[in-house]
Amino acid sequence: MTEYLFPDNTVLCNFACVNRLDLLRSVLRGRGRWTASVAYEASRSARLLTPLYRLPDEGWLGEPIEITDEGEIQRIERIRRAVFGGSVDRPTQHLGEAETCFLIKEWPWLRDAWWITDDGEALRHARFQGITTRETIDLLATAVVDGELAEQAAYALMQRMADEGRALRLPKSPNEFRR
Repeated sequence: MTEYLFPDNTVLCNFACVNRLDLLRSVLRGRGRWTASVAYEASRSARLLTPLYRLPDEGWLGEPIEITDEGEIQRIERIRRAVFGGSVDRPTQHLGEAETCFLIKEWPWLRDAWWITDDGEALRHARFQGITTRETIDLLATAVVDGELAEQAAYALMQRMADEGRALRLPKSPNEFRR
């Protein structure tokens, strides 16, 4: 069974803000996937982070997974509102998180998938649900281990993300990328 990796919009934006979606693509190694709602969020974020405009055409996250079953849509809506605090008057608020959580937990072919997010509430909930999670820092550690980046370069890249206003867990030093 293939282990799919679902980066959420926070992760996509982290890499886009430093113009390194190529690095994210490489680290995902053809296993990246996204939901229709995350694709929509990324298209909205592209207004400020133009590298995100290329994602649909490049296709390395696959076709956005669309949920069409009415019963599943209702269950996702309950997750969106009860778990993530989405409001009735903002129907797309936290929809990407709810869809991703639902898909990984409920669709048998995605049960081994990983959720990649830097959203603290999403991380806590996913871990509570037994979903394997990773953060941007973990992806950069993988890039270091794979020889795509030196430790110092990974550290500097994360500092640039933070300087761009991205909220993510930062390493204390380049040494944290040693594994």
